Amino acid sequence: MSALIENPASCEVRAVIRFLTAKNCKPIEIYRQLCEVYGDNIITEGGVRQWVIRFKNGRTNVHDEDRSGRPSIVTAELVEKVDAKVRENRRFTITELSLSFPQISRSLLHEIISEKLGYHKFCARWIPKILTEDHKNQRMAAALHFLDVYHKDGDSLLDRIVTGDETWVKHVNCETKLQSMQWGHTSSPQKPQKCMQTMSARKLMATVFWDRQGVILVDFLERGTTINSQRYCQTLQKLRRAIQNKRRGMLSSKILLIHDNARPHTANVTREVLESFKWELFPHPPYSPDLAPSDFHLFPAMKKWLAMQRFDDDEQLQEEVTKWLKAQAADFFAEGISKLVHRYDKCLNLNGDYVEK
Repeated sequence: MSALIENPASCEVRAVIRFLTAKNCKPIEIYRQLCEVYGDNIITEGGVRQWVIRFKNGRTNVHDEDRSGRPSIVTAELVEKVDAKVRENRRFTITELSLSFPQISRSLLHEIISEKLGYHKFCARWIPKILTEDHKNQRMAAALHFLDVYHKDGDSLLDRIVTGDETWVKHVNCETKLQSMQWGHTSSPQKPQKCMQTMSARKLMATVFWDRQGVILVDFLERGTTINSQRYCQTLQKLRRAIQNKRRGMLSSKILLIHDNARPHTANVTREVLESFKWELFPHPPYSPDLAPSDFHLFPAMKKWLAMQRFDDDEQLQEEVTKWLKAQAADFFAEGISKLVHRYDKCLNLNGDYVEK
């Protein structure tokens, strides 16, 4: 089970109630889901019912409304203190900053930073390919298929999933985009900058396959070689042997393989190998890293760990990456696979558009 979210802002809880109300969830179901995520003491069932009624009556604001006659706790002195803290360290998170201002909620603190002081958080980020209507339709079809099977089979579907992908791991690593973010004004003359690594920087290609229990196979590509269908089929053979050794009985449960649409993955020879294994291949939609567990869960965590690290040679890099992967708890991997349910559901609700979280 994932860890509970502690000390959420009231507006966050109300936003969840509003969202689930819009999905026609009953108050008792909303209350149950809130307790699962935030703990039993987050709100009473009666409190949930009151907010459901308010939202159904047209309320959209999830923040506390101003009360006449009540002095505001947001004083000029408080705003000045918050501004001073921001200037000390522009890479803070709201949670970190709230430790210095326990007298106000995180939502009010964010309001002071963004509205009173006019700060915005800057971070250059890559966006996926712009989706065509055909791409969105394919994503919706995949979502319907996945959710239909999940509703029939439940978590036993998740137990059958094996997923994997390739990623570059580098000998010298810069900080991640998220780590380089800092607060500033839109009129600030200087935006945050970070180093750009060249394509010639030393690196290795790692292929990682995993399931709800953990890593099954880590395979590094020899320097000077490329991933083609023949090489990928060899990796799949290694994967089958690894499953046989590490997941007793799993081969007889009809494995559901999830990998993307890279050419080596979709080649005829690859399909023939998978058919000989009698594995089921999930129809992963094209241009959908947001629906690939390695891309949205495993690799971002690994790249965050790699940030600012240096490795002397290939052997050390392989050893440390493998060690980190094997050190992650089973709950970490189970969470990544379980996120597929939420992401495909959200993809469907967004009419096939990208899912950010």
